[in-house]
Amino acid sequence: MIRIPFTIICMYLSMAAFSQSKQENDSVYKRKKLHVDEINFVSGYYHQDGNNSAVTGGVGSETLTDLGNTIELKLSKYDKKYRKHDLSFELGVDHYTSASSDKIYPHTLSSASESDTRIYPSASWSIQNEKKGTTAGVNASFSHEFDYTSFGIGASFTKTSKNHNTEFTGKLQAYFDTWKVIYPIELRPQGNFGQNDYPSSPRDSYSTSLSLVQVINRRLQILLIAEPTYQNGLLATKYQRVYFTNGSEQAENLPGNRYKIPVGIRANYFLNDRFIIRSFYRYYSDNWGVKAHTIDLELPIKITPFISVSPFYRFYQQTSADYFAPYGEHNVSEEFFTSDYDLSKFNSNFFGSGIRLAPPNGLFGMKNWSVLELRYGHYKRSNGLHSDIVSLHLKFK
Repeated sequence: MIRIPFTIICMYLSMAAFSQSKQENDSVYKRKKLHVDEINFVSGYYHQDGNNSAVTGGVGSETLTDLGNTIELKLSKYDKKYRKHDLSFELGVDHYTSASSDKIYPHTLSSASESDTRIYPSASWSIQNEKKGTTAGVNASFSHEFDYTSFGIGASFTKTSKNHNTEFTGKLQAYFDTWKVIYPIELRPQGNFGQNDYPSSPRDSYSTSLSLVQVINRRLQILLIAEPTYQNGLLATKYQRVYFTNGSEQAENLPGNRYKIPVGIRANYFLNDRFIIRSFYRYYSDNWGVKAHTIDLELPIKITPFISVSPFYRFYQQTSADYFAPYGEHNVSEEFFTSDYDLSKFNSNFFGSGIRLAPPNGLFGMKNWSVLELRYGHYKRSNGLHSDIVSLHLKFK
Protein backbone atom coordinates (compact mmCIF):
# COMPACT_ATOMS: atom_id res chain seq x y z
CA MET A 1 0.00 0.00 0.00
CA ILE A 2 1.38 3.43 -0.88
CA ARG A 3 1.47 6.08 1.79
CA ILE A 4 -1.01 8.90 1.82
CA PRO A 5 0.95 12.18 2.21
CA PHE A 6 -1.20 13.34 5.06
CA THR A 7 -3.77 11.62 7.17
CA ILE A 8 -7.44 12.00 6.30
CA ILE A 9 -9.05 14.46 8.70
CA CYS A 10 -10.34 12.68 11.80
CA MET A 11 -13.96 11.72 11.15
CA TYR A 12 -16.80 11.70 13.68
CA LEU A 13 -20.19 10.00 13.27
CA SER A 14 -23.64 9.96 14.76
CA MET A 15 -26.06 7.27 13.57
CA ALA A 16 -29.17 9.08 14.80
CA ALA A 17 -30.22 11.87 17.10
CA PHE A 18 -30.65 10.92 20.71
CA SER A 19 -33.34 12.12 23.09
CA GLN A 20 -32.40 15.27 24.94
CA SER A 21 -31.68 14.95 28.63
CA LYS A 22 -32.99 17.41 31.17
CA GLN A 23 -31.11 20.71 30.86
CA GLU A 24 -29.25 21.74 33.98
CA ASN A 25 -26.89 24.62 34.74
CA ASP A 26 -23.48 23.07 35.52
CA SER A 27 -22.34 26.23 37.28
CA VAL A 28 -24.98 25.54 39.94
CA TYR A 29 -25.24 21.77 39.85
CA LYS A 30 -22.46 19.29 39.02
CA ARG A 31 -23.83 16.12 37.46
CA LYS A 32 -22.71 13.04 39.38
CA LYS A 33 -24.21 10.58 36.94
CA LEU A 34 -22.53 9.72 33.69
CA HIS A 35 -24.23 11.52 30.81
CA VAL A 36 -23.64 12.14 27.09
CA ASP A 37 -21.96 15.46 26.28
CA GLU A 38 -21.82 15.07 22.52
CA ILE A 39 -21.69 12.65 19.60
CA ASN A 40 -19.48 13.46 16.62
CA PHE A 41 -19.58 12.00 13.14
CA VAL A 42 -17.05 12.84 10.46
CA SER A 43 -16.99 11.33 7.01
CA GLY A 44 -14.15 11.97 4.56
CA TYR A 45 -13.36 11.21 0.93
CA TYR A 46 -9.75 11.32 -0.31
CA HIS A 47 -8.38 10.79 -3.83
CA GLN A 48 -4.80 11.11 -5.08
CA ASP A 49 -2.87 10.58 -8.30
CA GLY A 50 0.77 10.75 -9.32
CA ASN A 51 3.47 8.85 -11.17
CA ASN A 52 6.10 7.90 -8.57
CA SER A 53 4.83 4.69 -7.00
CA ALA A 54 7.29 3.26 -4.48
CA VAL A 55 5.87 -0.24 -5.05
CA THR A 56 7.30 -0.23 -8.59
CA GLY A 57 10.58 1.50 -7.78
CA GLY A 58 9.57 5.15 -7.96
CA VAL A 59 7.69 5.01 -11.26
CA GLY A 60 4.08 4.12 -12.06
CA SER A 61 0.62 5.12 -10.93
CA GLU A 62 0.01 6.41 -7.40
CA THR A 63 -3.78 6.48 -7.79
CA LEU A 64 -5.46 5.87 -4.47
CA THR A 65 -8.97 6.44 -3.12
CA ASP A 66 -9.89 6.34 0.56
CA LEU A 67 -13.31 6.65 2.23
CA GLY A 68 -13.24 7.10 6.00
CA ASN A 69 -15.88 7.36 8.71
CA THR A 70 -15.60 7.67 12.48
CA ILE A 71 -18.05 8.01 15.32
CA GLU A 72 -17.03 9.52 18.66
CA LEU A 73 -19.04 9.42 21.87
CA LYS A 74 -18.10 11.84 24.66
CA LEU A 75 -19.42 11.39 28.20
CA SER A 76 -18.73 13.07 31.53
CA LYS A 77 -19.59 13.08 35.24
CA TYR A 78 -18.45 14.64 38.52
CA ASP A 79 -17.30 12.54 41.44
CA LYS A 80 -17.84 13.23 45.16
CA LYS A 81 -14.78 15.52 45.21
CA TYR A 82 -16.26 17.54 42.33
CA ARG A 83 -13.56 16.38 39.92
CA LYS A 84 -14.75 16.08 36.35
CA HIS A 85 -14.34 12.72 34.60
CA ASP A 86 -14.37 12.76 30.80
CA LEU A 87 -14.72 9.55 28.79
CA SER A 88 -14.38 9.29 25.02
CA PHE A 89 -14.96 6.28 22.78
CA GLU A 90 -14.24 6.35 19.06
CA LEU A 91 -14.62 3.84 16.24
CA GLY A 92 -13.19 4.47 12.78
CA VAL A 93 -13.40 2.53 9.53
CA ASP A 94 -11.44 3.39 6.38
CA HIS A 95 -11.65 1.60 3.04
CA TYR A 96 -9.12 2.26 0.30
CA THR A 97 -8.34 1.09 -3.22
CA SER A 98 -4.82 1.47 -4.62
CA ALA A 99 -3.60 0.94 -8.18
CA SER A 100 0.07 0.54 -7.20
CA SER A 101 -0.46 -1.97 -4.40
CA ASP A 102 -1.72 -4.49 -6.93
CA LYS A 103 1.77 -4.45 -8.46
CA ILE A 104 3.06 -6.43 -5.49
CA TYR A 105 1.75 -9.43 -7.47
CA PRO A 106 2.47 -8.44 -11.09
CA HIS A 107 1.74 -11.90 -12.46
CA THR A 108 -1.69 -12.28 -10.83
CA LEU A 109 -5.07 -10.85 -11.75
CA SER A 110 -5.59 -9.26 -8.33
CA SER A 111 -4.06 -9.08 -4.87
CA ALA A 112 -5.27 -8.85 -1.31
CA SER A 113 -3.63 -5.43 -0.99
CA GLU A 114 -5.30 -3.88 -4.06
CA SER A 115 -8.03 -2.78 -1.64
CA ASP A 116 -8.31 -3.07 2.11
CA THR A 117 -10.30 -1.94 5.12
CA ARG A 118 -8.77 -0.48 8.28
CA ILE A 119 -10.65 -0.60 11.60
CA TYR A 120 -9.40 1.54 14.49
CA PRO A 121 -11.25 1.84 17.83
CA SER A 122 -9.87 3.99 20.65
CA ALA A 123 -10.82 5.14 24.16
CA SER A 124 -9.64 7.83 26.56
CA TRP A 125 -10.31 8.87 30.16
CA SER A 126 -9.30 12.06 31.94
CA ILE A 127 -9.86 13.60 35.39
CA GLN A 128 -9.99 17.36 35.76
CA ASN A 129 -9.52 19.05 39.13
CA GLU A 130 -10.86 22.54 38.55
CA LYS A 131 -9.70 23.85 41.96
CA LYS A 132 -6.08 22.76 41.39
CA GLY A 133 -6.12 23.51 37.66
CA THR A 134 -4.90 20.02 36.71
CA THR A 135 -6.06 17.37 34.24
CA ALA A 136 -4.61 13.84 33.98
CA GLY A 137 -5.59 11.32 31.34
CA VAL A 138 -4.87 7.97 29.72
CA ASN A 139 -5.78 6.51 26.34
CA ALA A 140 -5.64 3.25 24.40
CA SER A 141 -6.10 2.44 20.72
CA PHE A 142 -6.11 -0.46 18.27
CA SER A 143 -5.80 -0.55 14.48
CA HIS A 144 -5.92 -3.42 12.03
CA GLU A 145 -5.72 -3.95 8.29
CA PHE A 146 -4.40 -6.66 5.98
CA ASP A 147 -0.66 -6.23 6.54
CA TYR A 148 -0.39 -4.73 10.02
CA THR A 149 -1.84 -4.61 13.52
CA SER A 150 -1.18 -1.82 16.00
CA PHE A 151 -1.77 -1.28 19.72
CA GLY A 152 -1.35 2.14 21.31
CA ILE A 153 -1.26 3.46 24.87
CA GLY A 154 -0.72 6.96 26.19
CA ALA A 155 -0.90 9.34 29.14
CA SER A 156 -1.16 13.10 29.54
CA PHE A 157 -1.01 15.79 32.21
CA THR A 158 -2.09 19.43 32.02
CA LYS A 159 -1.53 22.25 34.50
CA THR A 160 -3.34 25.57 34.18
CA SER A 161 -2.35 28.73 36.06
CA LYS A 162 -4.73 30.33 38.53
CA ASN A 163 -5.49 33.21 36.18
CA HIS A 164 -5.96 30.73 33.26
CA ASN A 165 -3.45 32.65 31.10
CA THR A 166 -0.80 29.90 31.07
CA GLU A 167 -1.20 26.19 30.42
CA PHE A 168 1.41 23.42 30.22
CA THR A 169 0.66 19.98 28.77
CA GLY A 170 2.86 16.89 28.66
CA LYS A 171 1.96 13.71 26.75
CA LEU A 172 3.53 10.29 26.37
CA GLN A 173 2.44 7.90 23.61
CA ALA A 174 3.59 4.45 22.47
CA TYR A 175 2.52 2.29 19.54
CA PHE A 176 3.40 -1.37 19.17
CA ASP A 177 2.96 -2.52 15.58
CA THR A 178 3.30 -5.87 13.87
CA TRP A 179 3.92 -5.88 10.12
CA LYS A 180 3.45 -8.76 7.73
CA VAL A 181 6.75 -8.91 5.83
CA ILE A 182 5.51 -8.99 2.23
CA TYR A 183 8.10 -9.03 -0.56
CA PRO A 184 7.36 -8.47 -4.25
CA ILE A 185 6.52 -11.85 -5.66
CA GLU A 186 9.67 -12.09 -7.81
CA LEU A 187 11.93 -11.44 -4.76
CA ARG A 188 10.50 -14.13 -2.49
CA PRO A 189 12.32 -17.39 -1.77
CA GLN A 190 11.56 -19.99 -4.43
CA GLY A 191 8.31 -21.79 -3.70
CA ASN A 192 7.05 -19.09 -1.28
CA PHE A 193 4.38 -17.49 -3.47
CA GLY A 194 1.40 -17.74 -1.13
CA GLN A 195 -0.62 -14.64 -0.35
CA ASN A 196 -1.59 -15.61 3.20
CA ASP A 197 1.40 -17.11 5.04
CA TYR A 198 3.75 -14.23 5.74
CA PRO A 199 6.36 -13.83 8.50
CA SER A 200 5.84 -10.89 10.86
CA SER A 201 8.15 -8.22 12.24
CA PRO A 202 7.65 -5.62 15.00
CA ARG A 203 7.84 -1.83 14.76
CA ASP A 204 7.59 0.29 17.92
CA SER A 205 7.08 4.06 18.13
CA TYR A 206 7.53 6.22 21.24
CA SER A 207 6.71 9.91 21.35
CA THR A 208 6.35 12.73 23.80
CA SER A 209 4.67 16.10 23.40
CA LEU A 210 5.49 19.16 25.49
CA SER A 211 3.44 22.28 24.91
CA LEU A 212 3.04 25.66 26.57
CA VAL A 213 0.12 28.00 25.89
CA GLN A 214 0.40 31.63 26.90
CA VAL A 215 -2.22 34.36 26.63
CA ILE A 216 -0.25 37.50 25.77
CA ASN A 217 -3.17 39.91 25.80
CA ARG A 218 -6.86 40.08 24.92
CA ARG A 219 -6.09 39.51 21.23
CA LEU A 220 -2.98 37.33 21.06
CA GLN A 221 -2.38 33.74 22.20
CA ILE A 222 0.89 31.81 21.66
CA LEU A 223 1.60 28.04 21.71
CA LEU A 224 5.09 26.51 21.84
CA ILE A 225 5.36 22.77 21.17
CA ALA A 226 8.02 20.05 20.83
CA GLU A 227 7.17 16.45 19.86
CA PRO A 228 10.27 14.20 19.75
CA THR A 229 9.67 10.66 18.47
CA TYR A 230 11.73 7.47 18.37
CA GLN A 231 10.98 4.43 16.17
CA ASN A 232 12.64 1.04 15.98
CA GLY A 233 12.00 -2.27 14.25
CA LEU A 234 11.07 -2.86 10.63
CA LEU A 235 10.88 0.67 9.18
CA ALA A 236 11.33 -0.38 5.55
CA THR A 237 8.30 -1.40 3.48
CA LYS A 238 9.53 -4.64 1.97
CA TYR A 239 7.08 -4.80 -0.93
CA GLN A 240 8.51 -1.54 -2.29
CA ARG A 241 11.04 -2.24 -5.04
CA VAL A 242 14.38 -0.52 -5.62
CA TYR A 243 16.25 -0.69 -8.97
CA PHE A 244 20.02 -0.21 -9.22
CA THR A 245 22.42 1.22 -11.82
CA ASN A 246 23.39 -2.30 -12.94
CA GLY A 247 19.75 -3.24 -13.63
CA SER A 248 19.32 -5.44 -10.53
CA GLU A 249 16.34 -5.24 -8.18
CA GLN A 250 15.94 -5.50 -4.39
CA ALA A 251 13.32 -4.79 -1.75
CA GLU A 252 13.57 -1.47 0.08
CA ASN A 253 16.04 -1.50 2.98
CA LEU A 254 16.21 1.21 5.66
CA PRO A 255 17.81 1.54 9.13
CA GLY A 256 16.04 -0.08 12.05
CA ASN A 257 15.73 3.12 14.07
CA ARG A 258 14.68 6.71 13.46
CA TYR A 259 14.69 9.84 15.61
CA LYS A 260 12.29 12.67 14.75
CA ILE A 261 12.47 16.11 16.35
CA PRO A 262 9.72 18.58 15.37
CA VAL A 263 9.33 21.91 17.16
CA GLY A 264 6.69 24.52 16.42
CA ILE A 265 5.04 27.77 17.37
CA ARG A 266 1.39 28.72 16.90
CA ALA A 267 -0.06 32.22 17.16
CA ASN A 268 -3.77 33.08 17.18
CA TYR A 269 -4.68 36.73 16.80
CA PHE A 270 -8.23 38.00 17.28
CA LEU A 271 -8.63 41.01 14.99
CA ASN A 272 -12.24 41.68 16.02
CA ASP A 273 -15.53 39.87 16.49
CA ARG A 274 -15.52 38.67 12.87
CA PHE A 275 -11.89 37.83 12.02
CA ILE A 276 -9.27 35.55 13.56
CA ILE A 277 -5.79 34.90 12.17
CA ARG A 278 -4.42 31.45 12.99
CA SER A 279 -0.77 30.81 12.09
CA PHE A 280 1.64 27.95 12.70
CA TYR A 281 5.31 27.27 11.92
CA ARG A 282 7.09 23.94 12.43
CA TYR A 283 10.68 22.85 11.95
CA TYR A 284 11.44 19.12 11.58
CA SER A 285 14.68 17.14 11.60
CA ASP A 286 15.52 13.43 11.80
CA ASN A 287 18.56 11.15 11.74
CA TRP A 288 17.79 10.00 8.18
CA GLY A 289 18.78 13.42 6.84
CA VAL A 290 15.30 14.88 6.34
CA LYS A 291 14.83 18.52 7.34
CA ALA A 292 11.52 20.25 6.78
CA HIS A 293 9.64 23.52 7.24
CA THR A 294 5.86 23.92 7.51
CA ILE A 295 3.88 27.18 7.43
CA ASP A 296 0.12 27.11 8.13
CA LEU A 297 -2.31 30.01 7.82
CA GLU A 298 -6.07 29.99 8.44
CA LEU A 299 -8.48 32.93 8.48
CA PRO A 300 -11.85 32.10 10.08
CA ILE A 301 -14.42 34.73 9.08
CA LYS A 302 -17.74 35.03 10.90
CA ILE A 303 -20.40 35.81 8.29
CA THR A 304 -23.21 35.83 10.85
CA PRO A 305 -23.17 34.92 14.57
CA PHE A 306 -23.88 31.30 13.55
CA ILE A 307 -22.16 30.91 10.14
CA SER A 308 -18.42 31.11 9.48
CA VAL A 309 -16.03 30.27 6.64
CA SER A 310 -12.36 29.31 7.11
CA PRO A 311 -10.00 29.59 4.11
CA PHE A 312 -6.62 27.97 4.80
CA TYR A 313 -3.20 27.49 3.21
CA ARG A 314 -0.22 25.30 4.11
CA PHE A 315 3.26 25.37 2.59
CA TYR A 316 5.68 22.49 3.21
CA GLN A 317 9.29 21.97 2.12
CA GLN A 318 11.68 19.11 2.90
CA THR A 319 15.14 17.90 1.97
CA SER A 320 15.82 14.39 0.71
CA ALA A 321 16.62 11.51 3.05
CA ASP A 322 20.18 10.20 2.84
CA TYR A 323 18.94 6.88 1.47
CA PHE A 324 16.71 8.11 -1.38
CA ALA A 325 17.44 7.91 -5.10
CA PRO A 326 15.08 7.73 -8.11
CA TYR A 327 14.46 4.66 -10.28
CA GLY A 328 17.68 2.99 -11.42
CA GLU A 329 20.06 5.41 -9.68
CA HIS A 330 21.04 3.49 -6.54
CA ASN A 331 24.50 1.93 -6.37
CA VAL A 332 24.70 -1.77 -5.46
CA SER A 333 27.31 -0.97 -2.77
CA GLU A 334 24.78 1.01 -0.70
CA GLU A 335 23.61 -0.55 2.56
CA PHE A 336 20.30 1.33 2.76
CA PHE A 337 18.14 2.36 -0.19
CA THR A 338 14.65 3.54 -1.09
CA SER A 339 12.84 5.10 -4.05
CA ASP A 340 9.86 6.21 -1.99
CA TYR A 341 9.18 9.83 -3.00
CA ASP A 342 7.81 10.56 0.50
CA LEU A 343 11.53 10.61 1.40
CA SER A 344 12.62 12.70 -1.59
CA LYS A 345 13.26 16.43 -1.79
CA PHE A 346 10.03 18.30 -2.56
CA ASN A 347 7.75 21.14 -1.61
CA SER A 348 3.98 21.10 -1.45
CA ASN A 349 0.97 23.39 -1.22
CA PHE A 350 -2.31 22.55 0.47
CA PHE A 351 -5.19 25.00 0.32
CA GLY A 352 -8.96 25.06 0.62
CA SER A 353 -11.78 26.28 2.80
CA GLY A 354 -14.47 25.19 5.20
CA ILE A 355 -17.92 26.39 6.15
CA ARG A 356 -19.41 25.93 9.62
CA LEU A 357 -23.04 26.23 10.72
CA ALA A 358 -23.80 26.36 14.46
CA PRO A 359 -27.22 27.94 15.18
CA PRO A 360 -28.16 28.06 18.89
CA ASN A 361 -31.50 26.28 18.38
CA GLY A 362 -30.12 23.43 16.29
CA LEU A 363 -30.06 22.60 12.59
CA PHE A 364 -33.09 21.81 10.43
CA GLY A 365 -35.47 21.74 13.41
CA MET A 366 -33.31 19.28 15.40
CA LYS A 367 -32.26 20.94 18.67
CA ASN A 368 -29.58 18.34 19.43
CA TRP A 369 -27.87 18.79 16.05
CA SER A 370 -25.52 21.63 17.03
CA VAL A 371 -22.84 21.80 14.30
CA LEU A 372 -22.49 21.06 10.60
CA GLU A 373 -19.09 21.66 9.02
CA LEU A 374 -17.97 20.96 5.45
CA ARG A 375 -14.32 21.29 4.34
CA TYR A 376 -12.49 20.88 1.03
CA GLY A 377 -8.75 20.89 0.40
CA HIS A 378 -6.48 20.46 -2.63
CA TYR A 379 -2.89 19.22 -2.26
CA LYS A 380 -0.10 19.49 -4.84
CA ARG A 381 3.53 18.39 -4.66
CA SER A 382 6.41 19.65 -6.77
CA ASN A 383 7.02 16.06 -8.00
CA GLY A 384 3.52 15.81 -9.51
CA LEU A 385 1.53 14.09 -6.76
CA HIS A 386 -1.83 15.79 -6.25
CA SER A 387 -4.91 14.98 -4.20
CA ASP A 388 -8.31 16.23 -3.09
CA ILE A 389 -10.08 15.72 0.21
CA VAL A 390 -13.64 16.47 1.28
CA SER A 391 -14.84 16.05 4.88
CA LEU A 392 -18.18 16.42 6.62
CA HIS A 393 -18.48 16.91 10.39
CA LEU A 394 -21.77 16.56 12.28
CA LYS A 395 -22.01 17.26 16.01
CA PHE A 396 -24.95 16.31 18.24
CA LYS A 397 -25.22 17.56 21.84
